[in-house]
Amino acid sequence: MSALPLSGRAAIVTGANHGIGAAAAAALAGLGADVAVAFLRIAAGDEPGRPPAYGAARRQDASHVVASIRQHGQRAVAIEADLADPAAPPRIFDEAESALGPVSILVNNASGWRTDTFSSEAADRFGRRNEPVTAAAADAQLLVDARGGALMIAELARRHRQRGHSWGRIISLTSGGPAGFPGEVSYGAAKAALENYTMSASAELAADGITANVVYPPVTDTGWVTDAVRQAVAKSADHHHIAEPAEVAEVIAWLSTDAARLVTGNVIRLR
Repeated sequence: MSALPLSGRAAIVTGANHGIGAAAAAALAGLGADVAVAFLRIAAGDEPGRPPAYGAARRQDASHVVASIRQHGQRAVAIEADLADPAAPPRIFDEAESALGPVSILVNNASGWRTDTFSSEAADRFGRRNEPVTAAAADAQLLVDARGGALMIAELARRHRQRGHSWGRIISLTSGGPAGFPGEVSYGAAKAALENYTMSASAELAADGITANVVYPPVTDTGWVTDAVRQAVAKSADHHHIAEPAEVAEVIAWLSTDAARLVTGNVIRLR
């Protein structure tokens, strides 16, 4: 029987205690990878405008994800860390590698998601409470999604070169786009920065055998999709489906395999 495609590989997935991150961790393990499940439990009330189920998912730890991976025969470790702290990336790698060995796959999924806006409206078209753009709202996004993601890439690259390795994968998650993200302006700006960091990595790390891509999921039901969102998607010419996290995770996992060795420097839009 042939080995699974990611047997012997170790991965870090950030924001992996729920939603797409948890599904990505499971999908990578299903292909044979050992997985470090990095996460940060948010405080109650830090999910403005989202349904209670979504906030509850973000407040839980990652023990259920780790247990599921171990039940399928792969090693896993949970690491709680705040990517807004610049000391977090090297600590995450240290703990992951102490438990699993050298990490060669990085999935930048964590987000400090906020619904901030320049609008004076009290709520957006989905009825979510609008938060004005402030330093705190912007920092919640930019320090986690943009700077945190960049430092995770830098840490992977540093260790990869130090070891003289020749195989690696980086997959970052994005949303919004170059036209902006009304209603979630700092989220869109932070994801745009992460896209750019990842595209730079695809060029600068290619000679080291590392591919780097960005996955842009469709509207994905991670616990926040309401009837109003479903109606908006049904009427949209841009959004074709409401996906389940596992569907997005399949693409992330495939990008981590040798089958995707020629796929790098792309923003892959799923619809």
